[in-house]
Amino acid sequence: MPKILFSDHDYHDISLEREVLGRQGIDIEVANCKSEDDVIRAAKGFRGILLQYAPITERVVAALPELGIVSRIGAGFDTIDTAACARHGVWVANSPDYGVGEVATHALALALALVRNVVAWHRDVTSGTWHYSSAGPVKRASELTLGIVGLGRIGKRMAHVSRNLFKRVVAAAPYLIDGDYPAYVERAALPQLFAQADIVSLHVPLTDETRGMIGSELFAAMRPGSYLVNTARGAVVDVDAALAALDRGTLAGLALDVLPHEPVPADSPLVAHPRVILTPHSAFYSVEAEKELRRKAAQNLATWFATGRPDYVVSPGTRKP
Repeated sequence: MPKILFSDHDYHDISLEREVLGRQGIDIEVANCKSEDDVIRAAKGFRGILLQYAPITERVVAALPELGIVSRIGAGFDTIDTAACARHGVWVANSPDYGVGEVATHALALALALVRNVVAWHRDVTSGTWHYSSAGPVKRASELTLGIVGLGRIGKRMAHVSRNLFKRVVAAAPYLIDGDYPAYVERAALPQLFAQADIVSLHVPLTDETRGMIGSELFAAMRPGSYLVNTARGAVVDVDAALAALDRGTLAGLALDVLPHEPVPADSPLVAHPRVILTPHSAFYSVEAEKELRRKAAQNLATWFATGRPDYVVSPGTRKP
């Protein structure tokens, strides 16, 4: 019976993965890999790896000549060196479209919570203050401009669910042609978007180009009293620059579902800041989305063993089952 390595996970059980792969006669061996050395030791002799967070680097794939495929439980794949995998003929696969609606509605929920002062009012009420003005002024949402950075599956869904709530929706997606912009979305370059938008919502992958992209220069372009929401990747935002923007009033509020380092340290200034909302990398989550996410990642391996190609290809390989 063929086996794959489940290099790491934080689920209570993996009966879903065992069921998907078991239908193809594939068994699973589970490890708890956190480093390159962990993966190399655990994956010796395995043809496939199912992973959540484990690093798949040049050193890892070079040390595993029998490895044919890695499949990530998630849409992002920034812990995988895709170029190294391609050089060694290793297929890379993911689950690209499992939680589009969940992330978009979570981003919208965070945006509205900021605009409507929901968390601040809750905090005031539970501490004994009962007055509509206690949390400060509230702007009318229908007079505000929403800016969306990144117009892929999630960014487009965010635009769709938000278009009737805000006065305008503008987006920056430099690699899209005009015809790929929905009719209700205005196109803007990134600096112009930050200058025009009252709320900016981020929906880009983490790449060399986007790492630290949202920093002091873009915050300086924003109007005082603006808001930022990040449900994309934590390292896209320079958190220190965001905190500085909060302190000088450029940002009236900041909502982060993702951070450069997770979980957030207890002593982080984000935790105690009265105008910050944090959620625990949960934008993707619903019971249904989690099942779809895990099923698709496992099915990539089952399909590769059956056909030599996974269902959701990030980068193609040459190695065969």
